[in-house]
Amino acid sequence: MDAVEVLAARGIRAEIVNADAMQLYRGMDIATAKLRPEERRGIPHHMLDILDVTEGSTAAGYQTVVESLIEQLESEGVWPILVGGSGLYISAVLFGFAFPARDPELRARLERELENEGPDVLHERLRQLDPRAAADIDPANGRRTVRALEAVTVTGQPFRASLPSSEPVRPTRIAHLRAERALLVERLDARVEGFWRAGLLDEVQTLRDQGLEQGTTARQAIGYAQALQQLGGELTEAEAIDATKLATRKYSRRQVSWFKRYVADEPAPNAARDWIASVLD
Repeated sequence: MDAVEVLAARGIRAEIVNADAMQLYRGMDIATAKLRPEERRGIPHHMLDILDVTEGSTAAGYQTVVESLIEQLESEGVWPILVGGSGLYISAVLFGFAFPARDPELRARLERELENEGPDVLHERLRQLDPRAAADIDPANGRRTVRALEAVTVTGQPFRASLPSSEPVRPTRIAHLRAERALLVERLDARVEGFWRAGLLDEVQTLRDQGLEQGTTARQAIGYAQALQQLGGELTEAEAIDATKLATRKYSRRQVSWFKRYVADEPAPNAARDWIASVLD
């Protein structure tokens, strides 16, 4: 939001477009760190709370909606600022992923196998079909493994054939800010502990009543998956918190790896405001 305010001071209208895949879901607020309306400083935020937890979400679907939204904002003289850490979703919009044809029956079968057999079995199958894709994908990331298997099976080509070009499809500025690893881990662990103090378990119970466990995307969200296990008696609270900390740390590493291909690291605490001002000069 600092970016919007810096731009506003220079007479440029800007609005926020959410690029966190889990903040798309209504009611998934605490463990997604979704800003409450009163925390948004009066700045319009798009792509928040647009899906029920029973609905699936894909980067291709996000790409279609957000590309249309960006065109609308630009026609109104508004600069869209994508904010979030879902690398595939962001890259799909910025770099124009050409998503391969889908096979709903194949996807459904792969998702059933993921549910019944776990991610390791599918990852091994991907390794046999496309070793390079398997090397790039975390074996624990079952959804991405399913996407890759579907693409390889449908197209008969390596998964990388569907990756985007290295140039954005429209004029773009990218800022990727991160702290030193030790400080980041400390902050992440504290934030996870705060989720439980803030009432995550009650939130997840409410969402479970709304069908969270049937939501193929939402139920896998970090924090929510572990809270569901706690509610189901599979984990104690301490175990659920520790599992969420571990998953969060691993995800943050993948985020750093994803985005560093586009920008240099910039750990300075005031880098966002300084960077925005510098690119406008």
